[in-house]
Amino acid sequence: MADKTKAHSRRLPVCAVLLAGGRGTRFWPRSRTRTPKQLLNIVGHETMLRQTAARLESIVPARNIWVVTNAEQAAAVRRQLRGVPASQILAEPVGRNTAAAIALAAFHLAKAHGDALMAVLPSDAFVRDVARYRKLVRAALDRAMTPGNLVVLGIPPTRPETGYGYIERDAAAGRARGIAAYAVRRFTEKPALPQARRYVASRRYYWNAGMFFWRVSTFLENLKRFLPATHDALFELSKTIGTRRYASGLRRVYPRLENISVDYAVMEPATRSRSKPQVFVIPAEIGWSDIGSWTAVHELLAKRPGENVSAGPSFALDATGNYLWSPKKLVAAIGVRDLLLVETDDAVLVCSRDRSQDVGKIVKWLEERRRTDLL
Repeated sequence: MADKTKAHSRRLPVCAVLLAGGRGTRFWPRSRTRTPKQLLNIVGHETMLRQTAARLESIVPARNIWVVTNAEQAAAVRRQLRGVPASQILAEPVGRNTAAAIALAAFHLAKAHGDALMAVLPSDAFVRDVARYRKLVRAALDRAMTPGNLVVLGIPPTRPETGYGYIERDAAAGRARGIAAYAVRRFTEKPALPQARRYVASRRYYWNAGMFFWRVSTFLENLKRFLPATHDALFELSKTIGTRRYASGLRRVYPRLENISVDYAVMEPATRSRSKPQVFVIPAEIGWSDIGSWTAVHELLAKRPGENVSAGPSFALDATGNYLWSPKKLVAAIGVRDLLLVETDDAVLVCSRDRSQDVGKIVKWLEERRRTDLL
């Protein structure tokens, strides 16, 4: 019976769900409501969304890619991903965090395929080693073929970061395609700095980059177990997929769903199960960055410490470590260091690199003053 189950699972279609609903407020003034971080060429010539889709080309055909975004960005997403069927660009009427977004996509996949292997990926991350990434994704999908398995890629930490969640590994759980996997002992919240230092020193913790793999049926079973109200509401909604009643039902049902991440809603309680381990982490040393700020962009693009990085023509005199984004105008920098300058048609950001996390406060200030023209 086990051999038959395995053989059947190998015939499952492989689908990717790209989460593309964030606003990217820390990338103002380039990032706006209709053109957030994932729809911009923050690093490289292509947008982050297109880069994410391109990394999957040899694994997931475009016809099996689904995107969860919002109403303001749906049209732009469709333009970015011409090969993805328009019906697979799912627009949330309101944001309800990742558990609801992934669940919405899972019910659509169940409707389309019955069951499928499902890779859930953020659409705005950077990966330097694409070949290694693809190998790990294939290994994760292999492990996710087994019913009940939930798999996550874990990024080996390079510093005691307090802005990420962590995954603590337990015992080794064998290899797939030559890639080691470990049972997950627990998911932890964003730690204080002393705790983050202990995590890094132990070598048993990984950053949680939000890259998950499972069968659709496995996810929905866990959703029903741990988040039953969201499961049941979307199950009823799924009966209307493809009909005229779907859009109005989505607008009615979606705002009532729990506003919770999939980590808290499903992954954490799954690790506390008394049965044999079914949550696994695969270490992923792939040159990953969530590119969470303009400073992170500078760090990725600078080839040496103190280098100035410019998106257009520039002149620097006694200036070091600056990031200058003004592709159409000459930027002349004299006697300044570790500065961010980002220019658009209607706004200019000037900020020290060590304060780049505060850029989101500008967006809040603009919202309070109802400056929708700058949002």
